[in-house]
Amino acid sequence: MNALARLSVLFLLLSLSALAREPKTVRLLTIGNSFSANATKYLKDLAEAGEHTLIHNSLVIGGSSFQVHADKTKAEGKARRYTNGKDLVANLTADTWDYVTIQQASIKSHDFGTYQPHAGFLRDLIVTHAPQAKLLIHQTWAYRVDDPRFAVKAPKPGEPKTQQEMYRGLTTAYDKLAAEFGAKIIPVGDAFFQADTDAKWGFKPDPKPFDPKTAKQPELPLQTHSLHVGWAWKKSKDGKKTILSMDGHHANLAGEYLGACVWYEVLFGESPVGLSFIPKGLESEHAAFLQKTAHQAVTTRLKAD
Repeated sequence: MNALARLSVLFLLLSLSALAREPKTVRLLTIGNSFSANATKYLKDLAEAGEHTLIHNSLVIGGSSFQVHADKTKAEGKARRYTNGKDLVANLTADTWDYVTIQQASIKSHDFGTYQPHAGFLRDLIVTHAPQAKLLIHQTWAYRVDDPRFAVKAPKPGEPKTQQEMYRGLTTAYDKLAAEFGAKIIPVGDAFFQADTDAKWGFKPDPKPFDPKTAKQPELPLQTHSLHVGWAWKKSKDGKKTILSMDGHHANLAGEYLGACVWYEVLFGESPVGLSFIPKGLESEHAAFLQKTAHQAVTTRLKAD
């Protein structure tokens, strides 16, 4: 290859690299619950770190399932509206969304019988009122390994008994829905399980005995590398006292960052590895692991598809 040819190849590679880094604007509408709020908390910060723009409208109903959002759309009067004063159809037509996401309530995520026909109803609304948008299915995550859900002595039939069982069940259900809809998955659940079971970075319950009934503030068990809120001292609803609570469901700082990294790569088509944004309180080495885990979860899904 002569010098001119080498120069041409170099110019082409530089041009492709510049195109890959070209700033993007993504318009996103999420239809979900606290888990979608958790997973997108740092998404705008990551987008800015990647020199992109995120326009995001979040429709959140705490603990809501596909059915809750579907039933809300069928309701009358004010009951149809979200906190922004618009019903679902009005929100779908409020902008030219690039992506619209849906998800199941985590407590029901393992049971495909709870998905339909409600998810199909929402999908049809999206196709009708936001036909340009790509439908994405947000795969939520399994609860922490020591969550009280897994300590029930006589669980109901089909109820997951371990974190692994919950992950396998929700993965099967979400995959089945995605196949029915021809939609892609945002694999946050995959990333959580991969991180939670990592030999170095995975969460392991404190081996020392911890009795929540006798614990005194600020006593807590070790919760190193947890992706979930876990044990915490919080103010009671009336604000008069501080109580010990266990939340093995929702994401903490690390879990929120991991979820946002997964969403970032799916939406912007770029790996989050190396992005400069790291939320205050998250160690840089741990953040680097979470970035890599998110990237691995997304690329594994792409290979499978």
